[in-house]
Amino acid sequence: MAGMRFETSQGMKLGQTLSPKLIQSAEILQLNTMELQERLEQEVEKNVALELVLPGSSDDGDLRRERSREEAPQGGGSEEFERLRRLERQYGDQWNSDSDGRRAARDSGERDAKMDAMANAPSRGRGIVEELTEQWSFAEVHDPSIRTAGARIIEYIDDDGLMKTDLETVREQSAHLEGCDWSLTTLEAALLRIQAELEPKGVGARSVREALLIEARVKLDEVMDLDLAESWGDAIEILESFYDDILANRIPKIRERMGWSPERFDRARACLKRLDPNPGRELVPPESTAIIPDVIVEYDPESGDYTARLADELMPRVRVSPDYEAMMKEIDLDAKARNFVAESVRAARSIIEAIEQRNTTLMRVVRVVLARQREWFEQGPQHLKPMPMVDVAEMLGIHVATVSRAVSEKWLQTPRGLVALRTFFSLGTENADGEEMSWNAVKAMVQEAVDSESKVKPLSDREIAEVLEKRGVTIARRTVVKYREQLGILSAPMRKQH
Repeated sequence: MAGMRFETSQGMKLGQTLSPKLIQSAEILQLNTMELQERLEQEVEKNVALELVLPGSSDDGDLRRERSREEAPQGGGSEEFERLRRLERQYGDQWNSDSDGRRAARDSGERDAKMDAMANAPSRGRGIVEELTEQWSFAEVHDPSIRTAGARIIEYIDDDGLMKTDLETVREQSAHLEGCDWSLTTLEAALLRIQAELEPKGVGARSVREALLIEARVKLDEVMDLDLAESWGDAIEILESFYDDILANRIPKIRERMGWSPERFDRARACLKRLDPNPGRELVPPESTAIIPDVIVEYDPESGDYTARLADELMPRVRVSPDYEAMMKEIDLDAKARNFVAESVRAARSIIEAIEQRNTTLMRVVRVVLARQREWFEQGPQHLKPMPMVDVAEMLGIHVATVSRAVSEKWLQTPRGLVALRTFFSLGTENADGEEMSWNAVKAMVQEAVDSESKVKPLSDREIAEVLEKRGVTIARRTVVKYREQLGILSAPMRKQH
């Protein structure tokens, strides 16, 4: 029993000692280039012994040459990297536990990468509610009750510009507020004023259909040409009487019921295409996220091989401050100052080591991708081969969680464009010739079949499966449906052009 207590205590002590370093390595490994840059800036701010070396400086050139000499050969790893691999295999469960890692990070004072990313995310611009509230403040609404009710209703308008909350709910949730009687009559009058006063037209509609009707009626009032006015009138009639049919692409039914010529119907449909089902979207700031590649893949015509290198030209380097390294050797420092300097230098070396391990692991994984997926680079997505992460982990002698972290949110700049590294990892099947094919490659074949179909007579899901079978790939119709939906491709009746 005593022996069991000793082993448990020893294991807990060892885990606590290794936990911060393993957690830090795991966090650094899963960061992409932009996130790593933010992390380095944070580390420099909190550690006086860590210096940021900006790209292009003389110190940066010296640091690059030094690291170039220390770089491990292809397919290998430094002694320190091998040591961490052994630790990873021994304590893989602890490394792979996100919850334990975050708890240990908090206990040890380490920064949580996910919380850091959230804290450093750029704030959004003004939203639709702020934009509409400002417009409403300038609207010529003289009744105080209508103005108060309108300001309240605007708070319920979603990013599409639609008012999907029923007015009874607004009344119940606003009864305690002053400035309005909050009757349904007042709320309905306020909503009508919102629809009439605010831009773009259609904002405040209670459904997509109502938004389209509001927009179409405004267009009809604005046109002066009689023929165009007739077309807008026809468009309004379609929305009022055949909305479900137009959504289901039942064009012949509408034409038959209305008795219009094909030309007249086409003019009405052209008007419908000018309407916006989500009128509020132009008031919502677009969420644009810049993608910076982590690795650059290039073709070497001399060797005929694809080569990879880190895309770190603009990435700032970090190094241990020479001043603090020199201070460690000073004999006149008191114990408190010496401990502070030693701990700062140790933490600085630890983050640098974690970055080097990240880069080494990432490049090793990329080299496996280049060797395994050469046909993708040469011939395109349809030639992607199945490549489970567990197979790559076994090839490199590392934990599968390490591979997952290494490819997480990483991007490659390739001769075929920017592509997520995770794209190359998928399961697959075999074609009729016994060749392995990734499911992503099969999905690309579905896309190609749809792109080349007749738009007048689009392929059904079963016909798409038959097209793939002729090319040596046998999949069920329900699998075609699944891939078609993942690709955002409509069903055959919806794709048909009349």
